[in-house]
Amino acid sequence: MNGMKIFISTMGCPKNVVDSENLAGLLASEGHSIVAAPDEADWMIVNTCGFIGDAKEESIARIFELAAVKAEAAKRGEEKKLLVSGCLSERYTKELYREMPEVDVFAGVNDYDRIPELIRGFEADRERIAVTCVPAKAYPEFGPRLRAKEAPWTAYLKIAEGCDNVCTYCIIPKIRGFYRSRKPEAILKEARKLAEEGVKELVLVAQDVTAYGFDFDGKYHLAELLRELCRIDGIVWIRLLYCYEDRITDELIETIREEPKICKYIDIPLQHASTKILRAMKRRSTFTSTERTLRKIRRRIPGIVVRTTLITGFPGEKKEDFKILYDFVRSERFGRLGVFPYSKEEGTEAAKMKPQIRKDVKERRRDRIMELQRGISLDNNLSLVNQDLTVLIEEEDGFENGVYTYLGRSEYDAPEIDNSVIVTSDRQLAPGSFAAVRIVDAYDYDLLGTALPDAGTGHLSE
Repeated sequence: MNGMKIFISTMGCPKNVVDSENLAGLLASEGHSIVAAPDEADWMIVNTCGFIGDAKEESIARIFELAAVKAEAAKRGEEKKLLVSGCLSERYTKELYREMPEVDVFAGVNDYDRIPELIRGFEADRERIAVTCVPAKAYPEFGPRLRAKEAPWTAYLKIAEGCDNVCTYCIIPKIRGFYRSRKPEAILKEARKLAEEGVKELVLVAQDVTAYGFDFDGKYHLAELLRELCRIDGIVWIRLLYCYEDRITDELIETIREEPKICKYIDIPLQHASTKILRAMKRRSTFTSTERTLRKIRRRIPGIVVRTTLITGFPGEKKEDFKILYDFVRSERFGRLGVFPYSKEEGTEAAKMKPQIRKDVKERRRDRIMELQRGISLDNNLSLVNQDLTVLIEEEDGFENGVYTYLGRSEYDAPEIDNSVIVTSDRQLAPGSFAAVRIVDAYDYDLLGTALPDAGTGHLSE
């Protein structure tokens, strides 16, 4: 089989991004070429997300989009093949195989390393394939990784696979399997290679980064790993996604405080504040433990920005539970916050719980918290006016009357999900560079700043 032209479309979370980039590298190492558009491809791959309803719908819509490309090509006498991989394919293999005859190959979330073989098999036999397998006992290493080119200065670095938490609303453990930490030497080797390629921001990802290493010897090793990563030349920022409240140790807090390369930003997916609801979710946190941890983090790391995600309308959430959550957000004044109405997912404990909350109630509660957060975010942003921030410049947004406009991020903003800093400058700034920026105005979520004469790579001093 000659080398194929392959297009990969990635849906969902940063972990899927890493999986797709590893897959791209594996395919390239076997003589295939990765192309930027489906029209150029012999094979089209959709790496799907199957976490909640909206994500599933987006993945299905993308599959049908590429199926339409395949059908249009067939009308022109051209042959394209379609492969579906990832979480949705793992979760609904039989159903998708039955309902989507346009798809030639289905592969599960633990089958990325088999995809070159599956492509060869289909090319030889011309028979549709659907496979899934149980997760490996250790973190699956394969590659080499071929990264997307849109923002080469930032890279996600996956440090673990799977999850051992048993949250009643979440299907991830059943899809991705039990928690498997990646060997530190493999992480450090990849981080050094990324730095050599020009990466300046590492975003550590896992379902729970704070559990890193516990499966090795019953101890948490994230702080130790972070200190090793901080020694790598060329890396300027290191960011953590996602930290569980009950596993944020004193050692981790001190490491974040002491190491200048670690962004003073922490993402803690709290999900709720009512202890009753947290117990129904099988979260290990309580209202009291959450308040205590947040106080400790803010006391020991002045100026840190805390990001969280919350769920409204979980089964059994009464008005008083929602009031606890609302008042909690009002008092904690999170720097970054996302809210999602509860998504009933088949195969989870919560799907069987009663009473289920009406959709309009879930969404109304979501909207109330987001409206509250909009004001909190504006207040937080206004407090930064006349202060200086280090901003990672990401793209040029215009040039008028001798003034350049750029979009960038501070250390307090994770890529793709958080706020932007709009930067004006009388000189050109290179995407991927760091600029010292004085904040001159604030909006609900974004900031406006002017580039100062000297660029820097430090952090905002408190």
